[in-house]
Amino acid sequence: MNKKYSVFLTALFCGFLGLVVTANALTPDQDFSDLENRPLAQRPALTVKALTSGEFMSGYESYVTDQFAGRDGWTAAKAYAERLVGKQENNGVYFCEDSTLISRFEEPEQKRLTNNFNYVNSFAEKAGIPVTFGLIPTQAKLWAEKLPAGAPNYDQALVMEQAQESVKAPFVDLTQALEGHKGEPIFYRTDHHWTSLGAYYGYVGLSQALGYEPVPLSQYSKTTVSTEFYGTVFSSSGVRWVEPDEMDIYVPEEGITVTSHTYDSKGNPVEEPRELYDESYLSKKDKYSMFLGGQQSLGVVKTGNADKPKLLLIRDSYSDSLVPFLTPHFSEIHLMDFRYCKLSPSQYIADNGIDQALVLYSVPNFVSDANLLWIGR
Repeated sequence: MNKKYSVFLTALFCGFLGLVVTANALTPDQDFSDLENRPLAQRPALTVKALTSGEFMSGYESYVTDQFAGRDGWTAAKAYAERLVGKQENNGVYFCEDSTLISRFEEPEQKRLTNNFNYVNSFAEKAGIPVTFGLIPTQAKLWAEKLPAGAPNYDQALVMEQAQESVKAPFVDLTQALEGHKGEPIFYRTDHHWTSLGAYYGYVGLSQALGYEPVPLSQYSKTTVSTEFYGTVFSSSGVRWVEPDEMDIYVPEEGITVTSHTYDSKGNPVEEPRELYDESYLSKKDKYSMFLGGQQSLGVVKTGNADKPKLLLIRDSYSDSLVPFLTPHFSEIHLMDFRYCKLSPSQYIADNGIDQALVLYSVPNFVSDANLLWIGR
């Protein structure tokens, strides 16, 4: 390689870096990624404490990872490059059979898992009402045969076994309820949630523990509300070559009200009307938020069935599509998400006349949740 060519390549590389730096400087920071459906890291404050503790550098690394020009395009390009060289994974997502994207499930951190089981036990002891604990296996368990050969995948059944041994409340492993239907579209191919059909089979699996007779699927009429759903796994994977999912609903919403309880900037309680199905989300990227209007710290679903019990459901977002199936069996369903809610559930039970409680999470969410300490208050 002669000197002139070396100078040319160096200048070209420096020019490229200059363009990237300039583009990043001119591109305004974004608060939220619609494509990935998550908040983006913001520029950390530079303080002596943050600098000496290493917090600033850690925060700045997250900031520059999230805030750079053309980020979505670069993520997609990386996924295409991985595929071209024969790799079957990108950003912790496996490229699987049948145009399915499945998030890798890694071995849980045992201390956190043990703590979370203990928090459930603490809640069950303080609740003063019957408490049921349930875990939902995900695609990585039920659709393991779709994974690339030899793909690392910790067995979620081991978590179920630990739950059975560690939790004193009645435990429901929903693997059996879903296993017999794994050939059906019980999960989305591009999202981590179960579909409404999967939620129905979960509802059947919970029926004995919660004391109701499930409504036969044949009594429902399926309505397809979207054929263009791309979920969170699609977004994080960078994959752009798979077909979208369909979204279906089964349960009519007549006679059902949903209220989200929040607080304003002064700490005053605010009631926000929601819907069982908020169809305004069907025109957005985050279509799964159609169920109950998406994330909420505390929600109350009233069904009009005055002779039925009241249920407290401590949950993650899998319950958003499960709740419609529960509405025939309860007068009220109170939903607590401890990512956002810091109320004492035992006190809430006493204040609201709750008759029974269900703690229900997907396995990946339960093993990684750092907020479950609040349920034992």
